[in-house]
Amino acid sequence: MTVETTITAGGTPPISEAARRAIPAFARSGDRQMIIGGRRVPAVSGQTLPNTDPTTEAPLASIPRGGAEDVDIAVRAAQKAFTDPTWSGIDPAVRGRILLQIAAVAEEHAEELATIESANMGGPITMTRQMMAVAAQTYRHYAGWPTMLGGHTVPMPGNRLGYTRREPLGVVGFIWGWNGPMVQLALTLAPALAAGNTAVLKPPEWASLTTLRFAELLDEHTDLPPGVVNVVTGPGREAGESLVRHPGVAKIAFTGSTAVGRHVHEVASADLKRLTLELGGKSPVVVFADADLEVAARGAAVALLAGSGQACVAGTRLIVADSVRAEFTERLITAMAGFVVGDPLDPATMMGPLAARPHFERVTSWFDIAAQEGARTLTGGTRYGDHGFFVTPTLLGDVTPDMRVVREEIFGPVGALMGFTDIDDAIARANQTEYGLAASVWTKDLATAHRLAAGIDAGTVWVNTHHEMTTGPMPFAGFKQSGIGGEGGPEVMDAFTKHKAVLIAL
Repeated sequence: MTVETTITAGGTPPISEAARRAIPAFARSGDRQMIIGGRRVPAVSGQTLPNTDPTTEAPLASIPRGGAEDVDIAVRAAQKAFTDPTWSGIDPAVRGRILLQIAAVAEEHAEELATIESANMGGPITMTRQMMAVAAQTYRHYAGWPTMLGGHTVPMPGNRLGYTRREPLGVVGFIWGWNGPMVQLALTLAPALAAGNTAVLKPPEWASLTTLRFAELLDEHTDLPPGVVNVVTGPGREAGESLVRHPGVAKIAFTGSTAVGRHVHEVASADLKRLTLELGGKSPVVVFADADLEVAARGAAVALLAGSGQACVAGTRLIVADSVRAEFTERLITAMAGFVVGDPLDPATMMGPLAARPHFERVTSWFDIAAQEGARTLTGGTRYGDHGFFVTPTLLGDVTPDMRVVREEIFGPVGALMGFTDIDDAIARANQTEYGLAASVWTKDLATAHRLAAGIDAGTVWVNTHHEMTTGPMPFAGFKQSGIGGEGGPEVMDAFTKHKAVLIAL
């Protein structure tokens, strides 16, 4: 489909008044409350934090400013729910049934939750609707696991019986990103609940409203026992730090930047908490001369611009065969110009605003850094409009591997394009990063595809596609500075369980 670009430097993103009025009442105004032990409660301090619509910069509903006291109350509620036993000792088939109920809530209330998410963090409504569908499918996938988490018998000599038990960890703390809260939460919460753990959720400060509404819906429409899922909102340095430090938390599942992930790792190691860290990326998009360049250019534009580039797997390093680099660059710029920028609640929008002012200011600061380093702006490189946190889709050329714009995660719609000579050079350039989360390869040659899949040091390698995530069957894990542990696949159940050996003298 060809779309006419709405991107004009200094223009104003079209804001649909009808779409603005479509924001659910839960998100529009008022003071929302946390969910702890099945009860709606304010922060112990009574303080709140504003949430802002990144499209209009208008205020949305406020959230409680939770801190250490709130985290302690939530952890105690989760411990009670785990040990009563209302959850860890429940019939596994019942746990599976409740996970199906959670999936049904995600499906039946998908439009409300997707709309809140778009209003709160700026993702296009078409994207947040798809994210809700993926979230529902994820809970449904893990609903089949509770009855399959068995141990095994071990051959022993003489009158000895040996067997293993697979048991839940206890209370798990969840901290995750604002660039897709509902789907990110599902990828870790679903397997944790399937294994019999209880949860304390610390949603992203800039985009907490969907999590609070989802928790309310679970309380109203499922048989989830009180205290199994608790929500404490607040800043990461207060509520998040307290959750990581709390001695009653057995594991932290964290999704966010590598810098914060390193801090979480350091703090959690004090009492040897288990950790899953899904961190940043600087993913390469490798385009070979034999690729369908038009398809590859459209795919690369999606890899770079989906979610306004606010994705850990965003394809921000575009590595193109020298022989077709000029042609590909023209096609890519055209594809980027076709990304309609505007109101995320308008179904025609393909790219909304960045999530919050601090992040907007950080991303736009990279334009000066790029210029100072000698990079050439091929397209974009400006703010878009005079209100809201919009940035033009941006492509940089004349870059070298040592430049910060090539090495560091910008987390916005800013890509750097460079060339390569042959397969070995392509692999070397793809791996010339501290990150190792994802990559995509564009080629018609099966041998080339397999060589790159084996040679690129990243947890996920896509061929002739990008941004495709499964709802549980396949693992998703980062290498190098992109994380520890992973999500998805049968392996994820090991991240939320412990194995106990039992030996009996008969």
